[in-house]
Amino acid sequence: MCRVKLSGKVASVELRERSGLADIGAVLQRNSLRWYGHVLQEDGSEWVKKCMDFVVESARPRDRQNRTWNEVVEGRDMKSLKISKEDALVCSKWQRL
Repeated sequence: MCRVKLSGKVASVELRERSGLADIGAVLQRNSLRWYGHVLQEDGSEWVKKCMDFVVESARPRDRQNRTWNEVVEGRDMKSLKISKEDALVCSKWQRL
């Protein structure tokens, strides 16, 4: 990749810059926010929207409480970009963000 051998010991950040690829965390965040906006703009009768807050009961207790996908998107992704749920309801504004 980029004419770099494994023995060259080039950092992955530098390889991403050379190849023009985005950080995987940024790509995942963008995809989850795109899906979040799509689901919020649907009717309330859609099964996907009902599943946003669905919590699966685990067989054994965990060290920390499980978070729903909705809590992760609203808590981490939207706060880091300083956007709100109301922004997602306006399709043109959401696409720009």
